[in-house]
Amino acid sequence: MAEQKKEEFLDDIEESELNQDDLIDIDAEAAELEKLDEVTAERDDYRDRFMRALADAENARKRADKDRKEAENYGGSKLARDLLPIYDNMKRAVDSITEDQKDAVGSVIEGVELTMRELLNVFSKHGIKPISPEVGEKFDPQLHEAMFEAPVPGTKVGDIIEVSSEGFMLYDRLLRPAHVGVSSNS
Repeated sequence: MAEQKKEEFLDDIEESELNQDDLIDIDAEAAELEKLDEVTAERDDYRDRFMRALADAENARKRADKDRKEAENYGGSKLARDLLPIYDNMKRAVDSITEDQKDAVGSVIEGVELTMRELLNVFSKHGIKPISPEVGEKFDPQLHEAMFEAPVPGTKVGDIIEVSSEGFMLYDRLLRPAHVGVSSNS
């Protein structure tokens, strides 16, 4: 009987050793799974950072393209604004010439007209387009600046009655509004 108890005891120890080996394997697997979870979380974090950096780089590229295009289109607006009075003065000079003066100094007048046309060609080349309202058109506050109001018979309120100077657009932006007189009839 003592022999049988001894064998049972040894069997219990062997089973216990097997169980301890199994427990060690389970602990090792748990540690590996935990490490795998950490590595997966770290990978996901790096992927998220990469995607954000990629999106930031794309946004920066788009912003730089937009800024470059805007600088290209609108960078010369101050110079263009400064050239508009020159055009206005040349236009006034040509418009004020009488027929007698055309006969006397025709070549000078022709030179001024050619210079004016060339100035308009340069404006056009750089995206500057004239706004030339006509008498009788409706006043548009987006394109025109009312210099005065006057009641004129046969007109409606808001009709343009006089054009003092042309306006100009620089691509889709207003460079200078056209200066007009507006009817105030009721």
